[in-house]
Amino acid sequence: MKLFGTAGIRKKYPDNLDPILAYKLGLAVAGIRGWRRAYIVYDSRTTNHLFTYSIASGLMAGGIDTFIIGLAPTPIAGYAAMKYGSLGISVTASHNPPEYNGFKFYDDEGYEFTRELEAVVEKRIDEKIEPVNWSNVGRISYRPEIVEEYIHDMIQKINIEKKSWNPYIVVDLANGAAYNVTPRIIRLLGGKPLTINANPDGFFPVRPPEPRKDALEKYLDLYRSVNPPLILAHDGDADRLAVLDPYKGFIRQDRIIAFYAYLLLQDRKGKVIVSIDTGRVVDEIVERMNGQIERYILGKTHERVKQLGKNNIVLAAEPWKLIDPKWGPWVDGIWQVALLTKEVIERGKPLLKVLDEEKIPDYPWDRRSYKIKPVEKREVIYEELVEELKTLLGEPLNVLTIDGYRYEYKDYSWILIRKSGTEPKIRVYMEALTRTRLEEMINKFEDKLIEIIKKHGARIVEKTIG
Repeated sequence: MKLFGTAGIRKKYPDNLDPILAYKLGLAVAGIRGWRRAYIVYDSRTTNHLFTYSIASGLMAGGIDTFIIGLAPTPIAGYAAMKYGSLGISVTASHNPPEYNGFKFYDDEGYEFTRELEAVVEKRIDEKIEPVNWSNVGRISYRPEIVEEYIHDMIQKINIEKKSWNPYIVVDLANGAAYNVTPRIIRLLGGKPLTINANPDGFFPVRPPEPRKDALEKYLDLYRSVNPPLILAHDGDADRLAVLDPYKGFIRQDRIIAFYAYLLLQDRKGKVIVSIDTGRVVDEIVERMNGQIERYILGKTHERVKQLGKNNIVLAAEPWKLIDPKWGPWVDGIWQVALLTKEVIERGKPLLKVLDEEKIPDYPWDRRSYKIKPVEKREVIYEELVEELKTLLGEPLNVLTIDGYRYEYKDYSWILIRKSGTEPKIRVYMEALTRTRLEEMINKFEDKLIEIIKKHGARIVEKTIG
């Protein structure tokens, strides 16, 4: 049974994920590594308790003592797994729509499950696994205080050296799990958090949980009302972070990743792992700071960190996400908040001014997702687009195929096309050194996409940008 996608399991309820499957999943995971304990967090989705206790039942039937941390960000599952040498689980569908739910799993070192471990779980799901004897069934307990431990340890680790000012920092919490964590981190570091969408609500009534450019910039008038030095926005479970300037709007994720590389490479040298959809600014800053860059599969950068050893990696990142091994080997959007808040508080300047002063360039870019119906047409449309891109935008200088198809051109422009691993979408990413070249790429690609879609009697039912 194929359950895992790009990052964990995300399925629509009840069509593709129900409590019976969750129980079987818990029982399957219980027997693979000899774990005796599991720590579970869940996000704000309406099915959070349903799936928390369903998978907990499977774990206990497999002999694992299960500790419920409660409504809390996904990174805390990785934190608890590493701190207590146990299995960590987040019941979440991350940034997917409200009708979805799912699971992310962390091993006893705090790493998200690798594809190898995911395959073992999927194989066991198809097997008939017997529960343990009644005398060995696991117990359930509650450990909400682990949230406090996480906050305490993060503040100790981030180490603010001076506080140059005490600005308002806007944080849009997406009605999600970080409602009482991220604002406290900002306050403890010296900022004044102005919270938006801070009440947990699994219907995500104001904006979609994915912190995209098009979903966030419509609220700029609201965000800028207190003249903040930066605006922060999570997804539903807070493993992601988007960053905006109150006047210029969405700050490209690649520029933020490049800034993290600039900061972390000051203290230690080594390799920077980034996903296939990152752009030229990251390469330039890593080279400037005497680091080495390597691109890897989207959603699986943690695997490469584990393969090479976290002591050999300075950071791993993909748009919206960061792994800083000195904090932990899990993706953590709240750690990103701490890093950026520290810089703004210590420097006494808006983030965009800091980026400009440190010469972190911003190149024209575009990200688009297309949901196509009927769904079964996606594969043939995708394959034809891949073929057309061999010549559509010029002769590629290089083609990367580790995750989709990335065509790179001699003018340093590039386009990546890939199938979403979590939703029935085709995702397209582009970058160029000039706005003219980028617009040419967008227009040629969309014209060809529409032509192919019409040819197959399909249609675009949703297009998102950013």
